[in-house]
Amino acid sequence: MNGAAARLPAVHPLRRLARAGLLAGVPALVLLAVAAVFDPAQSLRSYLLAFAFWITIPLGCLAVLMINHVTGGAWGAAVRRPLESAALVLPLMGALFVPLVLGAPLLYAWAQPEAVAHDPLLRHKAAYLNLPFFAIRALAYFAAWTLAARSLARWSLAQDRGDDPDADRRLHNLGRYGLVMMGLTMTFAAFDWMMSLEPHWYSTIYGVLFMGGCALSALAFVIPVAASLRGEPEVAPALGPPIFHDLGNLMLAFTMVWAYFHLSQFLIIWSANLPEEVPWYLTRTRGGWRLVAMSLVAFHLVLPFLVLLAREVKRRARALAAVALFVVVMRLVDVFWLVRPPFTPAAAAVHVLDLVALVGVGGVFLAAFVRALAARPLLPLRDPALAVEEAA
Repeated sequence: MNGAAARLPAVHPLRRLARAGLLAGVPALVLLAVAAVFDPAQSLRSYLLAFAFWITIPLGCLAVLMINHVTGGAWGAAVRRPLESAALVLPLMGALFVPLVLGAPLLYAWAQPEAVAHDPLLRHKAAYLNLPFFAIRALAYFAAWTLAARSLARWSLAQDRGDDPDADRRLHNLGRYGLVMMGLTMTFAAFDWMMSLEPHWYSTIYGVLFMGGCALSALAFVIPVAASLRGEPEVAPALGPPIFHDLGNLMLAFTMVWAYFHLSQFLIIWSANLPEEVPWYLTRTRGGWRLVAMSLVAFHLVLPFLVLLAREVKRRARALAAVALFVVVMRLVDVFWLVRPPFTPAAAAVHVLDLVALVGVGGVFLAAFVRALAARPLLPLRDPALAVEEAA
């Protein structure tokens, strides 16, 4: 397979995106750090929003990568390098999480001793919701994710070289057991970082909802990347219309899965009508937040669902990439709807620091992603599924 030896060209839109991301991202993070001196609370809220959005992409890519190693299929082999490259950015995301640990008392009521002292429920949860254990859990999450991502990437290259006869088995086993690990760690990460913003509220579906959103973010991110790589002659045969059709079907499926989890949580909480649960939805369906909720239904579910039913859209790389980019924007709206209401319950206002933080975290993430992608062949060499696809 000639495409296996192909590398990202020195002149490519992704490289320009990486340079732009770095040039914008680093100054944005510096500006956010300066703003934190004058308004630490708002700076951390904006940073949490940006981090919660961007972390969904590498986590989702790692999970989708594991799914493909378990199930097989040319669709995963064709985008394996972008999936691996995004997952390899997780150590950087771990470093970017440090400010949230240091600033936790400005974000989480359970990290404020005076709030815990006057709240019996927070005292009851203090064995789990305390700052040292919060930091230790985050370290464990990122360590597990980093180990899994690097192992998958290393064994994938060993499969390319053909010098490790056990590479296929290792990839399959890590995918199988790794999905169990991802389910547990992503669930608890969602509880720790997002759900605990409102420690009096809880939902057992919240972690699954977060995982579904991560998988959707991953597909919506990888599809435009694959579309940009399709212009390379050595890679184009492996990224034909059938591959994009499969990716489009997967994005449609995870759109419905995301909607199903949201609807399940809403129906269960609303039908139970418990005073400690319903206020979470009351806040998010009143005032300015009602418009955000309605936009999620219309533009995160209905519109992508209807568009992705069209076969011709899914088989055209540019058209599908445009839909995917729109989904990425709506993923940001969804994260905004999840994490911002505890801080501004009366208004769904966007602060200028929100944009600064999104550019800062996103810029360095994209730069690191492209760097990882450029360091590896764009296609796997000896994946049987991809070989069959190209032969067909």
